[in-house]
Amino acid sequence: MRHHVNITRKISAIVPAAGVGFRMNNHIPKQYIKIGSMTIIEHTLAKLVTHPKIDTVMVVINSNDDMFNKLAIASHPKIKVTYGGETRADSVLAGLMLLDANDWALVHDAARPCVAMDDISRLIETVVNSQRGGILATRISDTIKRAYPVDSVIEKSVDRSYLWAAATPQLFNVAELKSCLRQALQNHVAITDEASAIEYCGGHPLLVECRRDNIKITRPEDVALATYYLTKHSSDR
Repeated sequence: MRHHVNITRKISAIVPAAGVGFRMNNHIPKQYIKIGSMTIIEHTLAKLVTHPKIDTVMVVINSNDDMFNKLAIASHPKIKVTYGGETRADSVLAGLMLLDANDWALVHDAARPCVAMDDISRLIETVVNSQRGGILATRISDTIKRAYPVDSVIEKSVDRSYLWAAATPQLFNVAELKSCLRQALQNHVAITDEASAIEYCGGHPLLVECRRDNIKITRPEDVALATYYLTKHSSDR
């Protein structure tokens, strides 16, 4: 499925932030853990609201969230807020419902505060110039092992020549992404990122290589690594 996209249309970011982050073993959702003087989500949003190509940033929060609106960045003129659903796909779809069908939707994880502005720009340029959706990703450099379904025993090594690790942002036409997410959800297909919804509909998104420090904070040890990267990025400016 391919929808025509006018390159003059807006780019709106969607930040799904309705999850609770159970793997962090913390009493608050991971996006509200502080790194320095700001929470993780504030670091992330600060990148998006200052990018010159991004017109609005739609933050999708949990209906029980009483923390986001207390953050200073919540009052930024580019920020809009809506409520998400049970899954990431539900939350992204909730954000898409408020965007113009012909616009671009740039979906970015709230827990990826280290994304480089240059990588965001490269993704936008690549996608808009090609008129085809795409994602930031990194080439796999580790040796990958496939395990047997039951035991933690190696079945075989996997050829990594064509393997990439998906990251975010991921940039797609609003109408196309909305349609594919709806179809996948209706058919109970597991959607782990936006590209997988497009793939389900037969699409083949572009891969745009990004820096390896664009990490997603999912476990407690990731906070220390993100702190290092954010400090380094700040000192490099």
